[in-house]
Formats: sequence, C-alpha cells, structure tokens
Amino acid sequence: MQRNSFKAFTVGALGCLALGVLAGCGSESPTATAPDPSPEAETAASADGESGTLVIRANGEDFVREGFTTKDGWEVEFDNVYVSLADITAAQTDPPFDPEAGGTLEAEAEVKVEGTQVVDLAEGDESADPVMVSEVEAPAGRFNALAWRMVPAESGPSEGYTVWMQGTASKDGETIPFAIKVNEELAFTCGDFVGDERKGILTAGEEAEMEATFHFDHLFGDGGAPPDDSINTGALGFDPLAALATNGMVDVDSAALQAGLSEEDYTTFLAVLPSLGHVGEGHCEEVRLTAS
Repeated sequence: MQRNSFKAFTVGALGCLALGVLAGCGSESPTATAPDPSPEAETAASADGESGTLVIRANGEDFVREGFTTKDGWEVEFDNVYVSLADITAAQTDPPFDPEAGGTLEAEAEVKVEGTQVVDLAEGDESADPVMVSEVEAPAGRFNALAWRMVPAESGPSEGYTVWMQGTASKDGETIPFAIKVNEELAFTCGDFVGDERKGILTAGEEAEMEATFHFDHLFGDGGAPPDDSINTGALGFDPLAALATNGMVDVDSAALQAGLSEEDYTTFLAVLPSLGHVGEGHCEEVRLTAS
C-alpha cells in the first residue's frame, strides 16, 4: 500500500487520458446512473482547505474471487489475476464528467497515486473487500471521476504484462490449467461510481473510497446469461483458448494469442480489452494503446 500527498489541479490535466472509443458493457443497463449524494453528505464534505484520506481500491468482483461459468460452459477458477495500474488520478469535477457524452473533463481538484501499483484481484475469498491499491491525502469534497492506465508490470510475478490471469478451467471431466498474459496497454477515464452505495464523498478528517472495477465476464462471457445476451455475443469465451493447450495446459501471451487464435477471435479479444475497466457499473472512456 502506498500513501501519497495531494496537489492542486490544473483544469484539463486528465484530458490526455480521455481519448478513445467507448465500448459496450454487456448486459449492464445503459441508463444506470450514480445516485445523487444527500445534501448532508455534500455539506459535510465541502470544508474548503481541509483534507481527509482517499482510499483507492481495485475490484475484480465475484467472477474473479469465486469463479464462474463461461458462455461456452467452462468452470473457471482463478488463482491470481494481476493488474498493473499507473497514473491513478481521482478528481473533483464540475460539471460531473460523463464518459458517454464525449465531453471534456473539467476538474476543480485532483490527487494522483505515484508510481505503478500491481494488485492481485483474486486475493481473498468471496467475503473479501476489494483490494487496497493505495491511500492518498486529498482535499475534502466530492470525488466523482477516476482515471488510470494499465502498463506492463516492472517487477514481480507479472513482470512485463499489464494483465496476468492464472487458474484452471474445467468442462466435461477435463481440467486445463491456464496462464493468460496480456501486454497491451490500456487507459480509462471514468465518471461517478455506479453501485448500491455512494463512493468518493470525502469529509475533512475522515476516509472515503474510490474503486476501479474490472469486468472479466466481458472476456469470457457469462454462462448464467442467455446466449444472445450482449455479454455473450461480444465475448471470446474459453473454447478458443482451450484449443491452444499444449501438454494439457494453456500458457499464452499476447503474441501467442495473435499467432494461435483465428483472425475473428483475435479481433474479438482486442475489442474486449478496453471494456474491462469500470467504476462499479459506471462506464469509462476507454482506449487500447499500442502494445509494448
């Protein structure tokens, strides 16, 4: 866990991350919006010149922590899902940033996490909290935008990769260990967290959370959803990956995926990557950068 200090924001500083193409989000409701905070919460958080602690978390959701069934019937269990995050920036924006409207993020204050943070989204059981990434001293107020890049890890078990997924997939009595290593760089600029509770309202002297959420069902699909649901029609599934197994194991990186998958499946894989990042169910402005 890393602790950082805060600094004043120059309007438009997050604009460099706000490039890209908006991707679909499966079966999520396109009309989902973040609930407005109560007037009491807004008042408590508006102490000018005072600060609190903003806690940044990353969440792979139950799909990662508990396992799930892919669209093509594989039971997937993850041992590790490493993601490498850089340039994590939380901002107070006015007006609120809408990543689907194609507008400009106009921020009044920002805080930034220094360096690259690698976290394992599969850490903990089904009752575990989202993984702590960092905490940063921040000015009190309503943080309603979050941006980050995904870059190759500089060290550790996922060194050289932005995403490293490791686990097992089982179907019809066959179990295949897998390691899927991705080195494409991605960038996300997101608006308000959308979920059951408000995040990002920071009262002076207290703590508030913000969350980078990753939807891996966009890659593998969801066996619990109808086959014609958009979460499945746009997903790769696991069958094309299982076909790449050697000696009973799938061990592939981005180059091996490009060489081994069909052109159609590789195109699907690349198209899915930018849709992994969310803030809860809230959408982001997304871009797939040039692979490293």
